[in-house]
Amino acid sequence: MRLPRIAIAGMAIESSAYATHRAGYRDFTVRTADQVRERYAFLAPGTPLGDAAEWVGVFYARSIPGGRVERAVYDDFKARIVAGLRAAGPVDGLYLDVHGAMSVDGLDDAEGDLVTAVRAVIPSGAVVSAPMDLHGNVSEVFARAVELPTCYRLAPHEDAWETRERAARNLVDVLGDRLTGAARTVHRAWVPVPILLPGEKTSTRVEPAKSLYGLLPSVEAKDGVIDASIWIGYAWADEPRCHATVLVTGDDPAIVAAEAEALAARLWDVREEFGFVGPAGTLAEGVARALRSPGKPYLVSDSGDNPGAGGSGDVSSTLGQLLRLPELTGPGAPVTYVASVFDAAAVDVLFAAEAGAEVAVTVGADRVDLRGILAGRYTGDPDAGRIAVIRVGGLHAVVTEFRKAYHATSDFAAIGLDPAAADIIVTKIGYLEPTLYDLAQGWTLALTPGPVDQDLERLGHHRINRPMFPFDAFTERPDLTAKML
Repeated sequence: MRLPRIAIAGMAIESSAYATHRAGYRDFTVRTADQVRERYAFLAPGTPLGDAAEWVGVFYARSIPGGRVERAVYDDFKARIVAGLRAAGPVDGLYLDVHGAMSVDGLDDAEGDLVTAVRAVIPSGAVVSAPMDLHGNVSEVFARAVELPTCYRLAPHEDAWETRERAARNLVDVLGDRLTGAARTVHRAWVPVPILLPGEKTSTRVEPAKSLYGLLPSVEAKDGVIDASIWIGYAWADEPRCHATVLVTGDDPAIVAAEAEALAARLWDVREEFGFVGPAGTLAEGVARALRSPGKPYLVSDSGDNPGAGGSGDVSSTLGQLLRLPELTGPGAPVTYVASVFDAAAVDVLFAAEAGAEVAVTVGADRVDLRGILAGRYTGDPDAGRIAVIRVGGLHAVVTEFRKAYHATSDFAAIGLDPAAADIIVTKIGYLEPTLYDLAQGWTLALTPGPVDQDLERLGHHRINRPMFPFDAFTERPDLTAKML
């Protein structure tokens, strides 16, 4: 029996409709040909999955979350994927690595548009498998075009690579059966659920998401089921496809429909139980708690401009508020790290000065005056570009040339800031990623304004389907009947 021939392609970014940032060429890391396959260690030659198929790398582009993708950039990348698939010749399957919450200027369903384009050039019988983020939005167009979708089951996404490997394994298993002559039809039960919640209210570290996602392995293990997934959705886009989704795939249509409807009903039943993953409050409350905390360092999430969820990264209002606090900027103030604000023009000014010099710049979208000592300058970061650290009393402000998420202890250590030596760390993040979570001796999720504001009412969604929880009251349960695809 010949090995199945599988192409690998994709384009991934999480895009806030409310971010001023637009994702261009610089934001994406691009891989082509063999570089694409090399991204996936579980597909390396000599591994079980690597040797189970002929894997053909085509094109893959990935960016950290941000604003909508510039249309010309998206069109170019889509054209490269389509051309690469044509050049690859006939394939049995496509491994389509996407996020699920990419927004593009002028499009309502970017992933739906992408998969429609690739479906037009691969053989009609080819099977598509797509690993995704659970914060994706799954349209009917996308669900109809992808036989084997799956998504993360943990938030934070500590199972991202496990999910990608599961998607590859599902694809190899289905294609292997087909190539042996087994007439295997993959049925999909798709249930859109009218719920739209921010990620910081749906972390699997806490209930009800912990138990809800904990149901999935037992559903997947049932005879007739291949995969079971719940997309909680992406709240900071404003498109008709923005909602939660349940999708179960398998060989038995009756079983997958029943399991999808049961999961959707469970999700709906616990909708009122979702709350913030950690102690929430205003920025002022977070700072006050940090100053009182006996344990150090104390973490404060500047959640409204979290680049890890689509924030612009240039909102500087938090920095402005902190600079006005003598408790942080006066003599004997606690060591406080504030990361980060990107402003290329300010970095130009700072790099013209010598380390140790007094400097004065205006930074960020809120034009905050920053005066202090230039504590350090750093180069070589592929995301941030040039980086400057300015000290004002105990406060150390990080200013970068380009967007950068300071979501790991190593991000701070790389610029000479020892996270363990800090009293307070204020960083643009929502729920804490693993290394910061392990380090924190206290934490406040500060409900700051910005492109990924946790208070969805402040953003003003006007293009999502209504009614939608929590925007609207429901007098009866919505229709959660599975649509079979």
